[in-house]
Amino acid sequence: MSVTQAEDLLKTLKDRIATRQAVVGVVGLGYVGLPFAVEKAKVRFRVIGVEQNPRRAEKVNRGENYIPDVRDEELRELVAQGLIQADTDFRRVPEMDVIVIAVPTPLTQNLTPDLQYVVRVTEAIAERLRPGQLISLESTTYPGTTEEVMLPILERSGLKVERDFFLVHSPERVDPGNKRYTTKNTTKVVGGCGPRSLEVGAFFYSQTIEKVVTVSSAKAAELVKVFENTFRAVNIALVNELALLCDRMGLNVWEVLDAAFTKPFGIMPFYPGPGVGGHCIPIDPHYLEWKAKEYNFNTHFIALAGEINRKMPEFVVDKALRLLAEEGIPVRGAKALVLGVAYKKDIGDYRESPAIRVIQGLRRLGLEVRYHDPYVPRFSEHGLTMESVELSEELLREQDLVLITTDHSSYDYPWILEHAPRVLDTRGATRHLKHPKVTLL
Repeated sequence: MSVTQAEDLLKTLKDRIATRQAVVGVVGLGYVGLPFAVEKAKVRFRVIGVEQNPRRAEKVNRGENYIPDVRDEELRELVAQGLIQADTDFRRVPEMDVIVIAVPTPLTQNLTPDLQYVVRVTEAIAERLRPGQLISLESTTYPGTTEEVMLPILERSGLKVERDFFLVHSPERVDPGNKRYTTKNTTKVVGGCGPRSLEVGAFFYSQTIEKVVTVSSAKAAELVKVFENTFRAVNIALVNELALLCDRMGLNVWEVLDAAFTKPFGIMPFYPGPGVGGHCIPIDPHYLEWKAKEYNFNTHFIALAGEINRKMPEFVVDKALRLLAEEGIPVRGAKALVLGVAYKKDIGDYRESPAIRVIQGLRRLGLEVRYHDPYVPRFSEHGLTMESVELSEELLREQDLVLITTDHSSYDYPWILEHAPRVLDTRGATRHLKHPKVTLL
């Protein structure tokens, strides 16, 4: 195919995007993919979702929402209009003009990247790839994944990037539960595998996102996202380590931090907790740590931050045992209630939640542990399956210790403190109440 023909493919695709004739494929209809699909359909793109979880696919096709950041009525209306459909396989890839990939990128037990989902999806697309398509990887990963892993697989089709198809990386920036920043008003970063890919990728995202920032390559875009989450992981580790030190020194870490953050310049608020959770902070920095070794470079801050943050659930368990010992309560058979197993407040996502590690640690030592979470009626994670219990005065009174591990806004903290015998608050949710029953992290 000549340069002219490549330019013709580029122009045709941009024209189809501009006139909303382009069909958008979204692979993975989770916390990233479904909100993205809705935003595209709202501006009249026809969206085909590929979701290999049949229950999710069936729900989408019935207009039933399962993601908090999506409005129920919007999804129902868009499905009813035929603008969003879901399938469980890749047979409709040839219909798609743009294919956005938003699948998990977990770590192995040895903290090395596990790209099996990205690889499988890319192989399925390559089998059905046609000229004129744009593929965008949004999954967070190490710098080089798009060009070094995906591109060779896609080119097995006999088609060539920049000549026959276009390939970009545009990292997702979804913050579940954030009411201020959504898919539409969160700045989008795009890096391409060549100038044509970058041009059409940026053009596509600019149709629904208020601000698009381009970088020089897909690898640069990949590093942008990993750095963002590494920045948070390192700063969280810093305040977690400060909490460990304050515990030794007999100081209130929350008092210290609240006072420090009154400075109007040169500082940014971060707070300690029982550990880090979710699909980003516990995982993404290790992608960069792993990739750096290829360049004979050790990322000391990242390794240390991960070590500190992974120790926090153990520290919470240790502090809980100390509180029981101070009251002369035997550990084995003691009753503990954990409030909140979601990894952050006001959402139902419990992936990698440190609260679950705390529960495991307490149970391992012989405590009878139950939990309540208004957003998580049941969870199954790390080999542990539990159901939320109803929160009542009687339940609180019969506990030896209540642990606040997720600071949900719906909790009535004065009421909890009135009825619980003693409370270990790992989130600082009750620090301004200055209640004698409360021990802060």
